[in-house]
Amino acid sequence: MVSLKDCMANLGKIGLAGALAVGIAVAPAEALTKAEINELSYLQVKGTGLAGHCAEVVGEDSIKPLAGSKLIDMCVEPKAFAIEEEVGGKNGKTERKFVKAKALTRQTYTLDLMEGPLTVDGGSISFKETEGMDYAATTLKLPGGQDIPMLFTVKDLVAKGNGVTFKPGYQMTGEFQTPSYRTGLFLDPKGRGGTTGYDTAVAFQALQTSEEGDAILYNENNKVFQITPGRIEMEINKVNAEESEIGGVFVSTQLADSDMGAHVPKKVLVKGVFYAKVDT
Repeated sequence: MVSLKDCMANLGKIGLAGALAVGIAVAPAEALTKAEINELSYLQVKGTGLAGHCAEVVGEDSIKPLAGSKLIDMCVEPKAFAIEEEVGGKNGKTERKFVKAKALTRQTYTLDLMEGPLTVDGGSISFKETEGMDYAATTLKLPGGQDIPMLFTVKDLVAKGNGVTFKPGYQMTGEFQTPSYRTGLFLDPKGRGGTTGYDTAVAFQALQTSEEGDAILYNENNKVFQITPGRIEMEINKVNAEESEIGGVFVSTQLADSDMGAHVPKKVLVKGVFYAKVDT
């Protein structure tokens, strides 16, 4: 059985090329430019699905951030999800592969309005996400029908790229923090929680934490708030110098929900598009 430690150690072992290998290429963005979106009223956007899309960038210019610059209005929109599963291979052997997953959550999982400072130093650009709508509860479904809840996020992202100019082909990689899908006040179906609720399931009071015989239910009873690392790779493919906008594609890997430590979380691969504005 794969442990949480093994999952965390293998999180970053797939990139932009690897995502294409598992067949989750990004679909064309059905989006408008930021200027076009700003011209629309609330009623014109309502019910169209535009609110769930990142703005599109037009142009192949270049932008060189100055000292004190920052990224604002950053948007990260998932286009496809895949979950690592054990699948049957040749000679009856099983192997771990990413399989496509269907998003059950309606289009409310796009992250938006994120921002943070840019640092230009030693021939590279670094970005640190500090605030914004940087997480979204999402539920995925495996081909076999199993539902997998996850907290899609890039919280506290720290990304770095080689070179001091944003231009098509510029790549940045970094890591972020994935908070627990549930918080301490959440109660499971047996009424157990991290900071409130029962210590053990009803009818199993004899199996209490740290008591003899509790090993079989220890993880179910001992609820913990876990923060696990995630990894992202981004590549810019559009730059509009006049509007100070950049856009491109991303691939991220993170862990799904573990029911507050009750089971080993599955590894999730997300691919999509992003948008940001360089504020100088």
